[in-house]
Amino acid sequence: MKTASRIYTFFIFLFLYAPIAVLVVFSFNGSETMSRSVWSGFSLRWYRLLFQDRMLLNSLRNTLVIAVVAAAVSTVLGTAAAIGIGGMNKWARRAVMDITNFPMVNPDIVTGVSLMLLFVAAARLLGNRSLGMLSLILAHITFCLPYVILSVMPKLRQMDPNLYEAAQDLGCAPVQAFFKVVLPEILPGVVTGMLMAFTLSIDDFVISYFTSGTTQTLPIFIYAMTRKRVSPEINALSTLLFGTIFALLMILNFRIAGNPGRRGRKAGEGADQ
Repeated sequence: MKTASRIYTFFIFLFLYAPIAVLVVFSFNGSETMSRSVWSGFSLRWYRLLFQDRMLLNSLRNTLVIAVVAAAVSTVLGTAAAIGIGGMNKWARRAVMDITNFPMVNPDIVTGVSLMLLFVAAARLLGNRSLGMLSLILAHITFCLPYVILSVMPKLRQMDPNLYEAAQDLGCAPVQAFFKVVLPEILPGVVTGMLMAFTLSIDDFVISYFTSGTTQTLPIFIYAMTRKRVSPEINALSTLLFGTIFALLMILNFRIAGNPGRRGRKAGEGADQ
């Protein structure tokens, strides 16, 4: 049974990561086009051309700026919302969570069109008729928020609800009690939500397509490229993005695994002060 389970697991991971492995390998291929699956020799040519393509780098810069801002804002708002939801009674919490879950199951095209109509109406009222970076950031914050809330809520349920009040009884101000007691306990959920929001923002195409206006993100740039010819530079860029996200996840996982009692000690110290 164990052997069958291991074989099954192996094929699952093979199915998930084989396409990424092919992409990484062919990012070093000297072939002229992505349509050729023939190995033409090892080359760093596409990595060099990647850093010389101004339009591609500009799209990447827009995508990273939007992702960082959206992840940061949605993490703050989502954490605050999760704490507020956690303090509600059973029926109110269930109703709010149903509302929170709806944007995740709602089709992206519906969300994209509705946000586009909202931003266009707001732009006309404000005298600015063009969408751009601001509308993209607001749209990304909107669809990232539920994921942050769902990442933080389990950590709040695992935490002893009396810790916050105990910290205040021992002399902590409400804000001090939150940062020294509550936040260290829910930090893994906050970090997970932030990373999820960051990756979802980078990956999004449908909602960005409807709310981008004059601003071009990386998914939109690649989509426009498919109408003519997709350059192998995309292989190189995808490899760099995958490597960065993978390294970040590994660092965070090792830090959390290597310090299982650190947050608990900090919480106790915060309550004692």
